[in-house]
Amino acid sequence: MAAARGVLYVHSAQPALCPHIEWAVAGVLGVPVDLTWTPQPAAPGTLRAQAEWEGRPGTAAAVTSSFMGWQRIRFEITEDASPGVDGSRHAYTPTLGAFTAVVGANGDIQVPEDRLRNVMLMAAQGRVVLEEELDRLLGKQWDEELESFRYAGEGAPVRWLHAAV
Repeated sequence: MAAARGVLYVHSAQPALCPHIEWAVAGVLGVPVDLTWTPQPAAPGTLRAQAEWEGRPGTAAAVTSSFMGWQRIRFEITEDASPGVDGSRHAYTPTLGAFTAVVGANGDIQVPEDRLRNVMLMAAQGRVVLEEELDRLLGKQWDEELESFRYAGEGAPVRWLHAAV
């Protein structure tokens, strides 16, 4: 039985990349994947897809790794917290690159203590602006860039993907 679940949002991808995305996700889940692709109005000429998934803990990170290096994709993948495992959120945009955060059971981003201490030290030394670094740790830039793509996808079809056991 699968111990983790989450949602994959491919906010925009070139049509030629769509089969490669499906193959990458299938490689992680161990089962064939056939996503329902719809036009992405926020980026004409691109497609979007969304799927809920079930698999082993760490699936979201594995899917994210399988997409790294692809420049013309915008995506988010979440993994809900499961017994003994924190949840996660991964996002990628061509302009910002990758973002990863730990997500608590209530859905809030959890920033590790060492990262907060480092940001506070750099701000005290005048190397960064504290508020800007906290926004970066919370993924604010990714949220702002992806918001129009999320909104454009409201009402899009959702599929369930189940990993091989």
